[in-house]
Amino acid sequence: MTFDPIVLFFLLGVVSGLVKSDLKIPAAIYEALSIYLLLAIGLKGGVELAKYPLLDLAGDAMIAVAAAMAIPLVGYPVLRFVGRMAQPDAASIAAHYGSVSVVTYSVAVAAIGQQAIDHDGYMAVFLALLEFPALLLGVVLARLGDATQNGKSGLASVDWGRLLHEVLAGKSIVLLIGGLIIGYVAGRMDAYAPMAPLFRDLFKGVLALFLLEMGLVAASRVAAFRTYGAFLVVFAVVMPVAAAAWGLVVAQWLGFTLGNAILLATLFASASYIAAPAAMRIAVPQANPALSIGASLGVTFPFNVFVGIPLYVWMAQRWIGH
Repeated sequence: MTFDPIVLFFLLGVVSGLVKSDLKIPAAIYEALSIYLLLAIGLKGGVELAKYPLLDLAGDAMIAVAAAMAIPLVGYPVLRFVGRMAQPDAASIAAHYGSVSVVTYSVAVAAIGQQAIDHDGYMAVFLALLEFPALLLGVVLARLGDATQNGKSGLASVDWGRLLHEVLAGKSIVLLIGGLIIGYVAGRMDAYAPMAPLFRDLFKGVLALFLLEMGLVAASRVAAFRTYGAFLVVFAVVMPVAAAAWGLVVAQWLGFTLGNAILLATLFASASYIAAPAAMRIAVPQANPALSIGASLGVTFPFNVFVGIPLYVWMAQRWIGH
């Protein structure tokens, strides 16, 4: 089974924090790492989008994105009212589970390749498109909480114009969407190659440093994870399986082949631990990253790699057929 060693950098950060090491990532460097990752992810998605005729994929893509929005919209009330989590934490975790994991997708591609199950290359477009909307929705949910804690209740207390401006003009969303547009233009003009050494070749190394910092932050807030630990572990296992089942329903409705259906189910089941932590740390700083990263990277990621993907293949073979 494919294993990505960058996960060990997160574990190194956690261990360093738990043993009270003096290891620290300066704030300015962390800010630079976040900006780099968000831009690089946006650029990568835009370049991938440029490889395919968007009009041919637009219908299926819009349906898949709309269906994927059900994941954070279902996950948020479960976290908020069943798990009794604070509003920013529930919104942040919901955004993590609504977004996708590039690494999990790559493992799924390798897994179906080993079983000689074909898939279409344009599934990478769905990977790019599903990465951002849930992050936007997570910020909206968090901002709604801020707006309704002033003595009023309900959506009437929300200044929607200001809310939309704060969300859309927030630097995390600007970097992601801006990078997506730049990457699309660069991809269409075959002008991405000069930027590739910086934004593609160095990506894994920068990500490793970012996860090291995330591990340090998670360790500093481990007490909060202990409070919700049992609930979060159950959520982090049940949510991806339910989301994968929903993904297969959508894939069957769209008439996807077996391989494409498995990949869509995997995307729905995955939880972001790259774009989402970077975006939520900037846009919702009051959220506790120990909870979101502990669930998405500590539980859901290994579950999907070792148990989930084989399960989704089995489910798809019975629902979609060979």
